[in-house]
Amino acid sequence: MAKCEEAISALPAPSFILDTISTQLQEHRLLVSEVHSYGEKKTCVENAATQLSELSRKEDCDVVQNLVITVQDRYRKLHQHTTERGKALEEVRRQVKQFSETWHLLIDWMSEVEQTLDTHKEIAVSHEEIKQQLTEQKEFQKHFRSKRPMYEACLKSGRSLLEKAQNVSDTQHLENMVSELRDSWDTISGKSLERQHKLEEALLFSGRFTDALQALNDWLYRAEPQLAEDVPVGGEKDLVNNLIDKHKVFQKELGKRAGCIRTLKRSVRDLTRGSTADAHWLQEQMEELEVRWDAVCKLSVSKQARLEAALQQAEEFDGKVHSFLDHLADIERVLKYGALPEEEEALVAFRTQHQVWGERVQQAQLESIQALGEQILSFCHPDSIITIKSWISVTKTRYEEVQTWAQQQAERIQAMLSTLEAEREEVQRLLDWISAAEESLNLREQEALPHDMDQTAELIHQHTVFMDELKRKLYEVENATKSCKHKLTPKQHVSPSHRMPSKRRGSQKPQASVPLPLERLEPHTPQLSQLISQWQKLWLLSHNRQKRLEEHQQKLRELEEFANFDFNIWRKRYMQWISHLKSRILDVFRSIDRDQDGRITQKEFIDGVLASKFPTNSLEMTAVANIFDVNGFTLDVGMLL
Repeated sequence: MAKCEEAISALPAPSFILDTISTQLQEHRLLVSEVHSYGEKKTCVENAATQLSELSRKEDCDVVQNLVITVQDRYRKLHQHTTERGKALEEVRRQVKQFSETWHLLIDWMSEVEQTLDTHKEIAVSHEEIKQQLTEQKEFQKHFRSKRPMYEACLKSGRSLLEKAQNVSDTQHLENMVSELRDSWDTISGKSLERQHKLEEALLFSGRFTDALQALNDWLYRAEPQLAEDVPVGGEKDLVNNLIDKHKVFQKELGKRAGCIRTLKRSVRDLTRGSTADAHWLQEQMEELEVRWDAVCKLSVSKQARLEAALQQAEEFDGKVHSFLDHLADIERVLKYGALPEEEEALVAFRTQHQVWGERVQQAQLESIQALGEQILSFCHPDSIITIKSWISVTKTRYEEVQTWAQQQAERIQAMLSTLEAEREEVQRLLDWISAAEESLNLREQEALPHDMDQTAELIHQHTVFMDELKRKLYEVENATKSCKHKLTPKQHVSPSHRMPSKRRGSQKPQASVPLPLERLEPHTPQLSQLISQWQKLWLLSHNRQKRLEEHQQKLRELEEFANFDFNIWRKRYMQWISHLKSRILDVFRSIDRDQDGRITQKEFIDGVLASKFPTNSLEMTAVANIFDVNGFTLDVGMLL
């Protein structure tokens, strides 16, 4: 699964050329097949987990269940990512195909138009023919302007693809396509304007000043409303760039018409040297034209400045929005998929970091974006109002979504901190109880043991009650230390020389050690380490006291029994026990007498009888050994016969 996740992140970003997209789609289909194959493996893991859960302890079941949930969650996210990537690749393929088709349609159309403009007949001489050609040119301009939305949409699509492309060759190819489209459009626009200017100049030089004045006035009347100060020029970056491109075309046209104005002024000045009524009327018309011309020139300069300011704001708004959304995506990824630390200090630091994020940085960025967006909307072009409002809404919605994730994260952190606090309080409560129990146990250990059986039995009963409480507390200690990891005990190699003990070593019964609880745990905090250490110490102290009390009780019992000791009775019991074993007394003592000299020491005799499990005790054996003692060192076995 990790390999598939790596493959998704390692695939190159869509490079937006049909051949490349087709290749990427084929690779993605192979990746989807591989992801589906992991779905079958996930099912096998789930089935194995179900079987393990039926055969495991509860705490192990929880571990297995958590692992299965982790696998299911990662597979679900992987499947979701592959689905989203498949949809993104299909969408990119659709965009590339649409851009390619539109681009070819426009290029073919502009090639035909350019060829038509190059083969246009020469400018006519007669006034009527010039007016006819000018009318035809205006009709062509109208048709040419009707293609502009299609051109702007194609140009915008190309720029959008170009911004996202990562393949160097495809990026270069896209740049060439966009440049060719823009250059072809500019070429046709320039040639069309050039022909119109020539027709207007021809009309002017044909001597029909009235028609020339009327044509210039009509053009200025049409241009002036578009340059007005109250015309909105703000909006998104692409729209402002289009407005700037349009204004550059207008400025070129304005510059070329400046020559017509100068020519017309000279012609009118020559014609108005007389004082005729027509000359006076022409002078008034020319003055009116100059006033309007100056106003249009000033408005053009003003609009240029406003467009530049609008572009600066649009770029700032675009940069802030995308930076903000990218930052939100990074934070959301951490909040959704990032692992929370387990230690309390790290959790507190993590929570503090997200509180700072939620209250300061991102809130300020969102307010800055909203303020800038509202400022742009105050003078926004109608075609861009919906887009700007949409970006403002998207940033606010995404902020609220991430804020919700942050709040959920904070709640989880608070719950974890509360759990850790409760665990710490529980551990401290257990430590206090252990400390008090240890102190009480030490005080009892300092007291001398009574020589009365009833008092000893009472002490044993009291200690049994304490041991029962200790065992009940063990469940609480195990629950408090359930977060500790278990040590891995490596298998130890046993050499052949240590596998079979010798007979002499086998004759000595090893002492049974007290099983130490919580021995295989690895505490991850000092407090848990102290709890485990103190509990093990108390456990050993309590078992040692229990053993001491039992040994003392046994000793008192032996003393009571020894008070009425009769050697003859003991000898009969021993002989009956020997006969019951179908053994001879001499054979038994020969096994004790290792040097086979017919004599054994007191210690060998006592240890041998006690080791034979004959119902007696050390006091009786000492008395018997004293009776058998010959010289204070060896025993005469024959006294039993």
